[in-house]
Amino acid sequence: MRIFTLLLLLTVTLTATAAERPNIVLVMLDDLAWSDVVPAAKKPIDTPNLDRFRAQGTDFPNAYAAAPVCSPSRAAIATGQSPGRLRLTNHITVPDITPPAGAKLLPGETLDRLPHEKLTVAELLHKAGYRTSFIGKWHLCGDRRGDPDFFPDKHGFETNLGGCGYGGPPSYFAPFRLPNLPPREGKEKEYLPDRLADEAIAFIEQDHQGKPFALFLWNYTVHWPLAAHQEVIAKYEKRKGLRNATYAAMVECADTAFGRVIAKIDELQLGENTLIVFTSDNGGFAGVTNNAPLRGAKGDLYEGGIRVPFLVRWTGKIAPGKTNELPVVGTDLYPTFLAAAGVPTPANQKLDGVNLMPVFLQKPGAKLDLTPFEERAICWHYPNYAWHRGNRLGGAIRLGNWKLIERFDNGSVELFDLSADRGEKKNLAQEKPEVAKRLLERLQAWQREANVAMPRER
Repeated sequence: MRIFTLLLLLTVTLTATAAERPNIVLVMLDDLAWSDVVPAAKKPIDTPNLDRFRAQGTDFPNAYAAAPVCSPSRAAIATGQSPGRLRLTNHITVPDITPPAGAKLLPGETLDRLPHEKLTVAELLHKAGYRTSFIGKWHLCGDRRGDPDFFPDKHGFETNLGGCGYGGPPSYFAPFRLPNLPPREGKEKEYLPDRLADEAIAFIEQDHQGKPFALFLWNYTVHWPLAAHQEVIAKYEKRKGLRNATYAAMVECADTAFGRVIAKIDELQLGENTLIVFTSDNGGFAGVTNNAPLRGAKGDLYEGGIRVPFLVRWTGKIAPGKTNELPVVGTDLYPTFLAAAGVPTPANQKLDGVNLMPVFLQKPGAKLDLTPFEERAICWHYPNYAWHRGNRLGGAIRLGNWKLIERFDNGSVELFDLSADRGEKKNLAQEKPEVAKRLLERLQAWQREANVAMPRER
């Protein structure tokens, strides 16, 4: 069935010319806080390139990662399936995370690598004639350096630079000690985001008038270990309102590297045929940044753990300088990228995301029936303890402006109206029992349909 599906996709899509299919660029930072780059809540960190990019495209301020930690959110983007359905629900780590003292529940079972039987978006795009390249953090192939049989080049990417089992790089300065990213002569002290940007630019420059390309630039930054150019750190040591000057410097350095990649796309006049998405894999880490006005942080099901930046640009096709309040999630990228490329979604792989191309391409003043997007529920499943072991195991659902969190340890729920309470300060479960009941039933119906792994009693 898998071979038949790929052959069918190949037959359907190779009839289109390269000019009819856009290049696809997905730039993702690791642990970047929503509030550090969103204008409505932005802290004093300089991100001129992201600001310019936002003005050139559309900002989705109600965007989410599919999980509050990295590995499952990355797997969800790659496959279009929620972490709960994949049963890859926690960050892949060494050693295994033991429950905290006094915990009532053992965590749900979770995979430590992305299964080969799942068709990735890269596999489908590559079979459809796209050049595919992965650059940066993968973290979907076992612990530490990882199992090479599950590296990105075994999941549809023709090239892999830096992708392995590491959650954070051994060093942000050369030599990085990352597989497939050897040191360069004369660059003994180069900075990892700069190197990854160089590699991305080199890939874009390769025969850019030939086949369309798909570039996944998944940066290690701003994940630990904190490190940045010293002169940028020094600038932020003088600024107030920051929790960590090095983190702030890392955000700016990432912005600079991102700007170089976008500048190359524009220099080569590829903007009108390149769909670019910028996002993060989960919320900001509380140890280095303050996610306010959002509640919680990385590892939480509150907004601070799952709401992420989501900026989209396709020159001449996506409206510039717009804000779209529609809730979107990382699993949406899979069907969206396939639709942009004219590639049908695989019939035998149930998807949890929706195709956003109609939303992306909506013309100013044109009417679009948003009912299918507004009425769909976004569900999260996190039956595991994060590395800090301070979270409560649970699930969550957002439907319209309502969000409900279910706690697995005692069955309690929290209900929030995000249109009036973005910071999730007021639990409305007692005041709105009918709403809470409806959302809980829908969340639990999805858990059964997706056959998620639940926590176990100790």
